Amino acid sequence: MAGSVMAAIPALKEAHVQLKTRMDKAVGDFRNSLLSTRTGRASVHMLDTIRVPYYGSEMPLNQIAQVHAPEAQLITVQPFDPSSLQEIEKALRTSDMGFNPQNDGKMIRIPVPPLTEERRKELVKHLHKMLEEHRTAVRNIRRDGNELIKKALKDKKISEDDEKKSLDEIQKLTDDEIKKMEEMSKQKEKEVMQV
Repeated sequence: MAGSVMAAIPALKEAHVQLKTRMDKAVGDFRNSLLSTRTGRASVHMLDTIRVPYYGSEMPLNQIAQVHAPEAQLITVQPFDPSSLQEIEKALRTSDMGFNPQNDGKMIRIPVPPLTEERRKELVKHLHKMLEEHRTAVRNIRRDGNELIKKALKDKKISEDDEKKSLDEIQKLTDDEIKKMEEMSKQKEKEVMQV
C-alpha cells in the first residue's frame, strides 16, 4: 500500500507490517481453502485436506504419494511406498468427499463424478460459510490493530490526527482484503455452478 500513514509513524510502523502480514495470511488461507474445494473438474488440490496414517503419524497425502489429474474426471494417486496403498485407500473412502477410489495394487484411481445440482448448492453454502469465517478473521485482525492504535494514543506515542488517519487506513485495508476474498468466492461459485 503506497503512502501508508501508519508506516510513516515510528510508533505504528511494526504494527502496520504485522497487521498487513496477518491479513495477507488470512486471504492466502482462504485462497488455499478455495483450491481444495471441489468443482466439476478433477484437481489435485481436491485431496489437499486428506491425511493418511503413516508409520505412527498423520501425513498429508501429497507427502506420501504422487497425485495427478490426467483427465477432467480422474485423479490418480501413486504412493512412494507401495505398502501404504491400503491406508491411502481407506483415508480416501472415509473422507467426506464422496469418492469411490479404485485400487489396482500399484496406484489408486479416483473417478470424479459430475456434481449433482443438490451437491452444487451444498458446496456454495460451504463456500459462503468459509468466506464468512475468513471475513471474521480479517475483522478480528482489524480489531487488534484498532486496539494497538488506541493504546499508542493513550500512551501519547501518537497524536489524535495520527490515530484517526491510522484507524481509517486499517478500515480501508480491511475492506480491500474482504473485497479480494469476496471476488475469489464469486469466481469459485461460478466454477461450482457451471455444468
